[in-house]
Amino acid sequence: MSQGVERPFNVLILAGSRGGEVDPVAAYAGVAHKGLIVLEGRTLLARVLDAARGAGAASIGVSANDEAIRAALAGTDVRLLPTAAGPSQSVQDAAGQLGFPLLVTTVDHALLRSDWIRQFLADTPDFANAAVLLAPEDRVRAAAPGTQRTYLKFRDGRYSGCNLFLLRDESAMGVVQLWRKVEALRKQPWKIAAMLGPGFLARYLLGVLTLDQAVARLGKLAGVQAAAVRARDGRTAIDVDKPADLDLVRQLVEEA
Repeated sequence: MSQGVERPFNVLILAGSRGGEVDPVAAYAGVAHKGLIVLEGRTLLARVLDAARGAGAASIGVSANDEAIRAALAGTDVRLLPTAAGPSQSVQDAAGQLGFPLLVTTVDHALLRSDWIRQFLADTPDFANAAVLLAPEDRVRAAAPGTQRTYLKFRDGRYSGCNLFLLRDESAMGVVQLWRKVEALRKQPWKIAAMLGPGFLARYLLGVLTLDQAVARLGKLAGVQAAAVRARDGRTAIDVDKPADLDLVRQLVEEA
């Protein structure tokens, strides 16, 4: 069972950029930051902000280090937050300022809709301190047959991440701490494997774990009760990581 849409809840939008690196999507679109790409008359930043406001967010923070994004938010009620060395640290820092429940998403979630956020919150089970939204492969392909997404394979199917996470309370920060450890070890995958445990990895690679079992196991490692929530709409999994993604979302918007 679920306790329904959280009231009030806060939203964090991750909009950081790696210093010195030109984002290929921004370069493709001819803008300073991909959050400033215009889609159907609104920037991606504005579209995500509108979705968060429409879902009923009590407050919204944007973690950004790019002057173009910061300038676009000047004079608004959005809280400008600094970025950290990695997204997990940015989330940890922002959570202390914004409070809980905290919904985390990204500035390139171009198609994000208020009802998707409300549904995610409503579908999160009561027991979960932390939740992640994932879209089943069949729903993604039904919504956008030509899209190329990354899927995680489980016994009950393949799923794509949707860049929507819920940290319901302070205890959910254990997930962020685990995330930070994984980020710190990203160039040493054998250490990540050791941290997760050979039994967990073997069961995943053999395809015997269900999605729920895997997320519950990761939550246990983080000292958190975690849940996977299935997206109702496959478009929830489409963000703008590469130029082909931008072409796709433009096509989807035109067809809507």
